Amino acid sequence: MKPTCQPSRFPSIQLRQPIERRAFLKGVGVGLALPFLEAMLPPLARAAAAERPHRMVLICNNLGVVPQYFFPKDAGANYTLSPYLEIIKEHRQDFTVFSGVAHPGVLGGHMAQPSFLTAAPGSHLASYKNTISLDQFVAEQIGFATRFPSLALGVNVGGGSSVSAISFTSTGVAIPPQEKPSEVFKELFLQGSQAEMEAQMRRLKKGQSILDAVTEQAKRMQPRISAKDRERMEQYFSSVRDLEKRFQASQDWALKPKPTVDAQPPKDVTDKAEFSKKSQLMYDLTRLSLETDSTRIVTVLLDAISTPPPVVDGEQMADGYHNLSHHGKSPELLSVLRKVEEGNMRALGQFIGDLKSAKEGDGNLLDHTMVFFGANLGDPSTHRCDNLPALLAGGGFKHGQHLAFDTQNNYPLPNLYLSMLQRMGLEKDRFATSTGTMKGLEVAA
Repeated sequence: MKPTCQPSRFPSIQLRQPIERRAFLKGVGVGLALPFLEAMLPPLARAAAAERPHRMVLICNNLGVVPQYFFPKDAGANYTLSPYLEIIKEHRQDFTVFSGVAHPGVLGGHMAQPSFLTAAPGSHLASYKNTISLDQFVAEQIGFATRFPSLALGVNVGGGSSVSAISFTSTGVAIPPQEKPSEVFKELFLQGSQAEMEAQMRRLKKGQSILDAVTEQAKRMQPRISAKDRERMEQYFSSVRDLEKRFQASQDWALKPKPTVDAQPPKDVTDKAEFSKKSQLMYDLTRLSLETDSTRIVTVLLDAISTPPPVVDGEQMADGYHNLSHHGKSPELLSVLRKVEEGNMRALGQFIGDLKSAKEGDGNLLDHTMVFFGANLGDPSTHRCDNLPALLAGGGFKHGQHLAFDTQNNYPLPNLYLSMLQRMGLEKDRFATSTGTMKGLEVAA
């Protein structure tokens, strides 16, 4: 009997946020504060207030998928579903699948993982230096709008031959994913004590004072430096101003109550073999974080390399995930690996369905959330980094199609990243090695 998707661990939420009061009714010597009403805005501002924020979720399974089970054999809107896409067929009109895409110049098997969201070439070289990842690029621009500029989450992170991160700062420094759902939930929704909040404010203010001192020292140096150095200093001051804005935003959020949700803190799944179950918990937390507008940018690293023989539908598989991926076309190993990857696709399908079920305005959460699922390996069995599996759901694009590019001379995957950046409202014309926006992907009317 074909297993069915389990319901989400966390029910739909109800927010209880304080409302800012800006208007008064006055009479008989009494002033009664009113809540802010959209009707108080002029028509143009009222329309702008009704706009929903755009969001993105970026998911990497670092052992990818078996290509012949993932990629459709034909292209266009009437493509035939592949075995894996058949599992999420109820969402067919909500996603686009891509083939023949890759990151130009990114090679090296597992060593390509750090370039998954940065597209920085040369990952196979000793001289490799990573750059900023897509999520952090967006977070630098709009992260101040939410309590958490971004969230980096992970499943079974650590060990193996991979670098266990997919999020990187502007200087190429890895941002370690958070792996315990209970701690993520606490950070998102559990209000600290008064003493903890005051301690947090002291830490933030201390950071601000250090920044002030460094800035003052740098200003005193300016009269004694060259024109070229002054240009560098101006770049430095620009970075400092950006940091100051972040400090201020952090202090503001520290004083605001966290959202209240009708959900119990999750229990951590400590058994690494329960890969799909752990993944589903992270997907549930991701939905909650988006639904409460705690953040608008989430990355999820599914570290299959560090996963022992997985449990699928209560059955322990015969070998570790990494070993299974090096199947050498063995029918027996492929059969086991297929069961594991089908479990992953069911978890992804439930996540997409949960976002569709979460109402937002006249639509749902998926309408305004881009969900990108992919991998840094096109064929894990041979460590190839071309023809990467890629799927984009939601976000207000026209979906229901297979965009097939040349599987020998691959199309730049960073073009999709640029399209996603622009959908987030950033007026950029390039990201990493992009050559333009993703061909064939259009915004829905």
